[in-house]
Amino acid sequence: MIQPTASQLAIRNSTARDLLVIAPAGCGKTEALALRIQGLLQRGDIVAPQKILVTTFSNRARDNIRERLQDYLPSGTLRDRVTITNFHGLAARLFKAHANVIGLDPAMTIPDGDWVGAQCRAKGFDFSTSAAVQTTLRIAKQEPRTDDEILTYLSAPGREAALTIERQRVSEGRLTYDDLPRLAELILANDLVADLYQAHFGSVIVDEFQDLTPQQLRIVNRIGYKNTTYAGDLAQGIYGFAGAKPVAIDAAVRAECTEVIEFSESHRSSPAVLAMVNAMSPLTAGTPLTAADPASWPGGGLAASVGHHTADAEGDWVTRVAQALVSRVPQQRIGVIARTLGRRRFVESALKAAKVPFFRWDDGVLDTETARTLKSLLARFDVRGYEAAADKMAFLRDAAGFESVSEPSGRESLLDALHWCHDLLRSGVAAGDIRSRIQIGDAATLITAPGVHLLTGHVGKGQQFDWVVIVGLEDGVIPDFRATSSDEKIEEARVLSVMLSRARHGVIVSRAVSVPTNAGRPMDRKPSSFLTSLATANPRKAEELVEWFNSADWAAIAVR
Repeated sequence: MIQPTASQLAIRNSTARDLLVIAPAGCGKTEALALRIQGLLQRGDIVAPQKILVTTFSNRARDNIRERLQDYLPSGTLRDRVTITNFHGLAARLFKAHANVIGLDPAMTIPDGDWVGAQCRAKGFDFSTSAAVQTTLRIAKQEPRTDDEILTYLSAPGREAALTIERQRVSEGRLTYDDLPRLAELILANDLVADLYQAHFGSVIVDEFQDLTPQQLRIVNRIGYKNTTYAGDLAQGIYGFAGAKPVAIDAAVRAECTEVIEFSESHRSSPAVLAMVNAMSPLTAGTPLTAADPASWPGGGLAASVGHHTADAEGDWVTRVAQALVSRVPQQRIGVIARTLGRRRFVESALKAAKVPFFRWDDGVLDTETARTLKSLLARFDVRGYEAAADKMAFLRDAAGFESVSEPSGRESLLDALHWCHDLLRSGVAAGDIRSRIQIGDAATLITAPGVHLLTGHVGKGQQFDWVVIVGLEDGVIPDFRATSSDEKIEEARVLSVMLSRARHGVIVSRAVSVPTNAGRPMDRKPSSFLTSLATANPRKAEELVEWFNSADWAAIAVR
């Protein structure tokens, strides 16, 4: 178990029921929240049968905090006294239990993917129309409107396409991701329901509070106003596209909380990595960080910036770096991160060509709970039943108990994993061989597995890797070409800062002069404007990397 810091102990021991924790990346936030939960329970602040509600924004973050809590709480206490869920899972729980309060059927279909996007494609909408439909529906549903009020809102001129999609949703009796928090807020407007949840959850913990939408904050307040611990950092607010309002949420939370505890020391990253993160602070408004124990990092760690003629050359170079790291430090984790999936594809192709194993974080089968479900299914797989089934996907869904899964992101991950399984079975791979390919779900989780990991900046938030390579530092990629306003460009700077701060020992940022379009046409790219800021951290150049990896500093890291 890690020895807690003074700040972490202060969070554990605080008797304030409304606490704000300002925790920049790598400062030990997850550890602090685990200690906070332990303190609330051990002091008797939360008395059985009351529970603590912990809200996260992803299954990965959920796994992260659950793993830390296993070090501080007996398994029975963790199971019986703590509920860990993401916001859509909480909203789905509210809907399933109390839909009748707002006159809806709790048996309505819970989302398991981007249904709105699928309908837009089915109707032949072009990109701009589809994007407008998605945005219009999201905005409409971030207020506590009933279904009838949504239809009235969408009846205004210019919203015809969105109205068509919404009418179809209602007629099919299904919900989308945007519907869940809307309906949860409507349900919690009922005082009897709100009182029930306030009595059930004696305290609420919100991880990454800066990513809350105003709607999500209203939901939290109905369950735990003045009884909530918020943890996060304004400089890591990267979900404005989904309706998050970091500045407004920060102000509201500060007005609610009577005690604030701030971190400024990083227990994750080397001084070299922190220099890169701090170089972005003028753009992100982040707190400048120092290493808690700078002498523990041989040579101060590594920060480097490299350029390539083409994206394919970049992919080959990153693959060679990954191979070198895996061969020298096989128990360490290497994160290859890009702003978008499309920009990452060149590294993925190069890794496949070199037969380098890797974890792709957007694979549903890498979700811990999904992997366990799929392993169980394959261990008792009914081959004859599958072969005789007219609808083999329906057979797999039934065998996996798909309809019993109510948490939306869990449904999406499981459905994705079942399609993967179906494709392999159809190509003749035996069930046992498919099971052996699943390396997650028993003692190992994606957040602890060594090796090469491919992900995007948003997906990797809250995680850490020993080494990080960020590809695609080009104008139009990061900052994204759609970021035109000042606020949008600031958020892009925060996305890059989040990617940089995933690294422990070292971080390398990479760019290419020529990057093919999706159609394969070469396109010249200018360097990202953010490279000017990063240059103030004096990152090493490509030719210096070989020297560094041959140095005594690298040798010291390799044996840590």
